[in-house]
Amino acid sequence: MKKWKIGIVKDTSVPMFGLHGLHTAFQGLPNVEVVAHVDSNPENIEEKMSFTKAKSHYLTIDEMLKHETPDIVVLCSRHPYDHLEQIRTVAEKGCHIYCEKPLSASLREADEIVAIAEKNNIKICLGHPCRYGLAFLTIKKMIESGEIGIPITIYSRGKNDYRGGGEDMMVLGTHILDLQAFLFGAPETVYAEVTTNGQPIVKTSRNKTFEPIGPAAGDRIFASFRFPNNVRGIFESQKDIYKSGDIHTHMGITVVGTKGTLTMRFDDVFDRQLRISRKPCPAEYESDFEIVPLNESRIIPGVEPRDYSSLDHDIPKVPIFLESTRYAAWDLMNSIEADRQPVSNVYTARTTLEMIYGIYNSSLTQGVIKFPLQNRFHPLENYS
Repeated sequence: MKKWKIGIVKDTSVPMFGLHGLHTAFQGLPNVEVVAHVDSNPENIEEKMSFTKAKSHYLTIDEMLKHETPDIVVLCSRHPYDHLEQIRTVAEKGCHIYCEKPLSASLREADEIVAIAEKNNIKICLGHPCRYGLAFLTIKKMIESGEIGIPITIYSRGKNDYRGGGEDMMVLGTHILDLQAFLFGAPETVYAEVTTNGQPIVKTSRNKTFEPIGPAAGDRIFASFRFPNNVRGIFESQKDIYKSGDIHTHMGITVVGTKGTLTMRFDDVFDRQLRISRKPCPAEYESDFEIVPLNESRIIPGVEPRDYSSLDHDIPKVPIFLESTRYAAWDLMNSIEADRQPVSNVYTARTTLEMIYGIYNSSLTQGVIKFPLQNRFHPLENYS
């Protein structure tokens, strides 16, 4: 059986918000060896390496690649502008990649990353954990088996916190938009309205963002996608309607069908549960929700159980992240051996970015936007 060599790139010299624990994704998987830990910040490196179980530390990716030949390199940065050059560097060495989302803030960069992956015949898995989360896989199976009848609309929201609007859409809405496409396929059209203080945005509108996530605008977003089979997808984000410490999160989805409704939140609360209403009436009327049992049927032969007590400070200690990242890592390994795309891949990640561009395009033109987009420039950019 193949022995997999893993390189982890997690630069702690760059401040970041919470991560998804991609540097832990391969822990406990059979026949895996972490050969390298790349971090330009050598402070507490022994502790960091003890956690990742890496054999060697390197200050840069180039230095690692001079001494190591990893099969897979894990790129942990959540800053989208980091990814293109990192991906180019490791792909040219023939390394496959597990990359944090979002793939990029630039659709032209995303196109270039796709071309790099195809040229070098490598697989890239993206950190969109919903595609591997048991609750969301259960939703997909229930929809496909007719449990809620014919699907009509998927309602979804971003986190709606202080980043609500453009930054929320790019940072957290990425998960939700990708989940819509995962459940119903790539969108066909979008019609959207993006506003600031109730006024439509213009091309020069900008939000001051808390992270370097590219151009962003608007403090309120409403978008309506059309998916295959006439399923409608609603996405909303509004600034400051969720406050830190609130018990109930806005972020998540509700799927309405002709026979019932499924709903699930997406956050780092440990016991968040999938619920179903089996009444065919509208979800807001006489809908009694019950908990849907989740039955894990996926088996990774020889895997070691997760030790939730030994995780470091920047890892959400909940299954939606930790178990999903592990299944994503396992899927990536299998996709390499089978020469197929992983479930979360560079193409699906590019589609999510197109959905974001489509929202801005629609609001600026006040029209329906068709996919795939012909114009690959950011709608908020000036270009000739």
